[in-house]
Amino acid sequence: MSADSTQFSASHNSTKQADAEFDASKAAALEAFDKLLEARKHFQNAATAAGVDLKHEAIEQLMAGKSKAQDFGQELTELAKTKPGTTVAIAFLGGFVLAQLLGRR
Repeated sequence: MSADSTQFSASHNSTKQADAEFDASKAAALEAFDKLLEARKHFQNAATAAGVDLKHEAIEQLMAGKSKAQDFGQELTELAKTKPGTTVAIAFLGGFVLAQLLGRR
């Protein structure tokens, strides 16, 4: 073999090796990208499930608050029936406090 053919052969092997490394890197990058997309789907599913869970809990809290407000309203109605003077005094004081708070703006 001549020196030119030896250089060509070495250069050719070097190019093959570089191409093989590039192909391997490309394959690894595509695989990593696929895994990233899969992980993204898992995170989206988890977030959706958590959102549904939070929505369900929020509705339960809302219903519990509504029930407490209804109970409080019934207690106020009973108080107004049994002690009308006290009810008027509480309403007057509440209105006075609100007027003072809102009037200071």
